[in-house]
Amino acid sequence: MKRFWKEVALEPEDGSWRVALDGRPVRTPARALLTLPTRDLGEAVAAEWRETGETIDPRAMPLTGLSNAAIDRVATAPDAFAEGLARYAASDLLCYRAEGPAKLVALQSEQWDPLLQWARRRYDVDFVVTQGVLPVDQSVETIAKLGQATAVLDPFTLAAMSPLVTIGGSLVAGLALVEQAITVDAAWEAVSLDDRWQLEQWGSDAEAEKALAAREADFRSGHRLLTLLG
Repeated sequence: MKRFWKEVALEPEDGSWRVALDGRPVRTPARALLTLPTRDLGEAVAAEWRETGETIDPRAMPLTGLSNAAIDRVATAPDAFAEGLARYAASDLLCYRAEGPAKLVALQSEQWDPLLQWARRRYDVDFVVTQGVLPVDQSVETIAKLGQATAVLDPFTLAAMSPLVTIGGSLVAGLALVEQAITVDAAWEAVSLDDRWQLEQWGSDAEAEKALAAREADFRSGHRLLTLLG
């Protein structure tokens, strides 16, 4: 789609904010008004529209895309969306450890154990940690408590969590970012550990590195949305 507007403005609307293009409010793909809960997020979304070139590139507008999802997909069925994210509690990346080599085992323990310890204290849960990829059953209580922690989040926070959890493979890491218990740099280092290890072992692979960089960009966009929500 070609750019069709000249001016971008941010307008207050009943305690929320809307982006207007040449005086007309932006709408989501489902034709709902793109209503943003904080001014910081509104300014950031407006900046994406201002910086658009002659052709609209959705990949260059991640905050707009996540906000559209919050309104069109999450807010229309928040319980179902939260349940989808909460399923990661049953197979959290942090619970599946390598059998070797020793250096990778040590790195996983160094980066993953503190996150599990944080979740144990924060939510009064426990985890079954295993070596290998065969599935293990987490307790019903653990899954329920982490599910409840996810279910109480608002649609915009859930939309922000979606790339954090689905890209990282860890509900625990996603919740830690929501609770500001870990930095985004540390979280990405933890959830991308296995991928980066493989790249280091097998040498440079342009396609794999490009794919990992794209995943990192989406991961960080989810976190940026969290910070802009305040």
